[in-house]
Amino acid sequence: MFNFFTSKAKKYEDLPAGQFHDLMIQPNAVIIDVRTAGEFAGGKLRGARNIDIMSSNFVSQIKNLPKDKTYLLYCRSGNRSGQACDIMAEEGFENVKNLSGGIMRWPFETV
Repeated sequence: MFNFFTSKAKKYEDLPAGQFHDLMIQPNAVIIDVRTAGEFAGGKLRGARNIDIMSSNFVSQIKNLPKDKTYLLYCRSGNRSGQACDIMAEEGFENVKNLSGGIMRWPFETV
């Protein structure tokens, strides 16, 4: 019998803000904001780079990233960054983390 309610196993980890914040200071951490350029300009996490998941060249941009880093992804609520984590995992990235609740739940400084 098939169970249509099971989902595929995630190849990334959802992290609460505190753990995400702690990883941001690690030397091999790369912080990626997957929101639009307009959202990014309105406030971001310190050190983040913007790679918009909705852009037509998102996959080509991530393919150029080194796979030996820890990638910390976020968006407004955690949905788009979760999708981006899935895409990165499919492209062979093994250490991908998603900010649970997105920047809306971020209790720390934004710039």
